[in-house]
Amino acid sequence: MSNLPRITVSENHRFLQTESGAPFFWLGDTAWELFHRLTLEEAMRYLENRRRKGMNVIQAVVLAEFDGIRTPNAYGDYALVEEDPTRPNEAYFRHVDAIIDLAADKGLYVGLLPTWGDKVTPMWGVGPAIFTEESARMYGRWLGERYKDRTNILWILGGDRPALQDDADHRPIWRAMAAGIDAGTGAHPFKTYHPWGGHSTAEELHDEAWLDMNMMQSGHGGGRSVPVWEMIERDYARTPVKPTLDAEPNYEDHPISPWPTWNTANGYFRDHDVRQQSYRSVFAGGCGVTYGHHSIWQFCGERHAPINHADRSWLGALDRPGAGQMIHLRRLMESRPYFSRIPDQSILVDNPVERGSHMRATRDEAGRYALVYTPLVQPITVRLDWAAGAPVQAWWYNPRTGSAAALGDFATTNAITFHPPVDGPDWVLVLDVADADSG
Repeated sequence: MSNLPRITVSENHRFLQTESGAPFFWLGDTAWELFHRLTLEEAMRYLENRRRKGMNVIQAVVLAEFDGIRTPNAYGDYALVEEDPTRPNEAYFRHVDAIIDLAADKGLYVGLLPTWGDKVTPMWGVGPAIFTEESARMYGRWLGERYKDRTNILWILGGDRPALQDDADHRPIWRAMAAGIDAGTGAHPFKTYHPWGGHSTAEELHDEAWLDMNMMQSGHGGGRSVPVWEMIERDYARTPVKPTLDAEPNYEDHPISPWPTWNTANGYFRDHDVRQQSYRSVFAGGCGVTYGHHSIWQFCGERHAPINHADRSWLGALDRPGAGQMIHLRRLMESRPYFSRIPDQSILVDNPVERGSHMRATRDEAGRYALVYTPLVQPITVRLDWAAGAPVQAWWYNPRTGSAAALGDFATTNAITFHPPVDGPDWVLVLDVADADSG
C-alpha cells in the first residue's frame, strides 16, 4: 500500500491542496458500485484505466444503492450482519480494503461514501433506512478507526439525497456519522457531502463545521446545458468561503432528461455535453469536477442488467471519448499559476444569453493569464486591460485533444475579437502575458 499525501483545503479556501501545499485539482470518476459489484481483478482493470486517463479521485460507496445491503458482493459477502450498521461484515470489508489499497498504489484517491443516502433518507430506492444518530456515530467511528492510516481517502457523506426531507431533518444523523469518523481517525479528515440532483450541499449544510467543501449535482435532467455556472457562482459567493465543485454533471451516454417516463426520447449525452458542463463549472470557480459514465457507475454487464437504458457494458464504456478528454482540462488548469485563479465574466465584452452557447471566463488575479471557454464556434470579444503587462500571447487550446495553436502577440490597449477554428465545436481561448512571472 502506498501512502499518498493527505488532501486539505487551500489557505484561501477556494481550492484543494496536498498537505505539503501542492495544488490538487479534483478530477473524479463515478464508480458508485465499485466495492459491491466488481471482483478484485475487475477493479484492478478499472482503476488502471482511470489512472491512465489522468483521473485522481474515484467516488465509490460502501453500502451501495442497488440493494447494497441485501445483495452480496461479487464473492457472496454481505456488507452488514443482519442489516445492522453496528455489525459490519469483516469479509466484505477486506474486499473494500483491498480496492482502496489498489487505488493508493496507482496514485488514486477514493472519495469514500460510507453509505448511499437512501439508508438515511428513504425518498426512493430500496434502502432500507437503517441509521439512527447512535448507529451512525458507531458506524462512522468503526470506519474511521479502520481507515485512519489510509491517506488516500476523501470522505463523502450523503449520496443523492437531501439532508432535509420536508419536515424530516436528517442532519443530526450525518453530523453524528461525521463525528464518529473524526473520533475513529483521531483527527478531522477531509469531508464533504454528495447531494441530490439540481442541488448543492450549501443549501442545507454550508455552516456545518464538519463540511470542508461544498459539492453539487447539476445532474442529468433539464436538457443539455443546465446552468451549472449559476450553481457554482452561488456557492462561490457564500461565507464562510469553502471550495466547491460539481461532483455529478451529466454522465456520458446517459439518457437526456429521461424522467418521469424513463425513456430515451431526448437522446443521450455525449462527450461534447460532458466537456461543456465540466469546463464551464471549473471556469466559474470550481476546484475540480467529476466525470461519470452511465454504464460504469453501475458496472452493468454479464452479471448485472443495465439500469435506465444504459447502452453498453461497463467494459465497453471504459474508453469512451469523454473519459479520455478529461485529462486535458486537468492539465490546462495545472499548467498555470493555480491558487490565484478567479472567475471573471467582466473580461467578456459580449456573451450569448442562450445556455447552449454561454461562455465562461477565468483568469489569474495578478493578471498573468486568462482562459475563455466557448461551447460553440462563435466569436469571442475579450478585454485585455486586466493583463499585468504586454504583449499578450494568444492560443487556441483544443479540449478534445489537448493541443494548442499559437495566434500571436497582442497589445493590451483595446478589446479584441478572436474567431475559433471551424472544426470545433468547442474551444478554449488562452491568453498569457508574455513577460509575467509564471510562479
